[in-house]
Amino acid sequence: MDMPATWKGVEEMKVLVSYASTEGQTRKIARHVAAHVHDTGHSVELLPLADADDIELDRFDRVILAASIHAGHYQRALAEFATAQAGKLAGRPSLFLSVSLAAAGHDSDDWRSLERILQDFREATGWTPGQTVQVAGAYRPSQYDVFRRFVMRRILAAKDPEADPEADLEYTDWAALDREVDAWLDSAAAGAGPA
Repeated sequence: MDMPATWKGVEEMKVLVSYASTEGQTRKIARHVAAHVHDTGHSVELLPLADADDIELDRFDRVILAASIHAGHYQRALAEFATAQAGKLAGRPSLFLSVSLAAAGHDSDDWRSLERILQDFREATGWTPGQTVQVAGAYRPSQYDVFRRFVMRRILAAKDPEADPEADLEYTDWAALDREVDAWLDSAAAGAGPA
C-alpha cells in the first residue's frame, strides 16, 4: 500500500497558489512558491486570480495569495476575489504575499505605508490574511509605459541610487521567501488554526 506523501511528518496538503501580476514579478514569485510547495510533498494548484472567480476553496487545505502594490493599491482581481471569498478564506490557513519595490528597502516610512495599504485592503475586502509576508519585487523598465517609467525611475533613485535605471533589476530574496513559506507550512501543518 502506498503511504501518503509527507512533509515534516504530516500528510500531504492541497494548496492553492493564486496571484495577480502587473509586470510579471508576482507571477514569477507565485510560480516559484508553487514549485517549492510541490517539492515539499504537497499538491498544488497554481491559478491567476483573474481566472479564480468560480474556484471551490473547500477543495484546498491551505491558500496562498500573491499580489503586487501599484499606486498604493493591489490589483482589482485580488480585491474582488478576497471580497467574494472572505468567509471561506477565513476558514483555512492563508498566506498573503504582498509584493512591492518598497519591501526591498529599510525605510520606516515605506514600511508604515505598506502596513497602511494592507489595513485599507483588509477593511475594503473583509478578509484578514492569516499571515502576510512583504516580498521585495522588481524594477522592470522594459515593461513600463512612459508614465510608469518616469515614476519608477524616481522611486528607484531614492531606493537604490547606484542602480542602472535602464536595466531590469530583481530584488526578490528567493531563499528568504522559501524560509517564510516553509515556516508557514510548518505552522499550518502543526494545526495552528487559520494562519
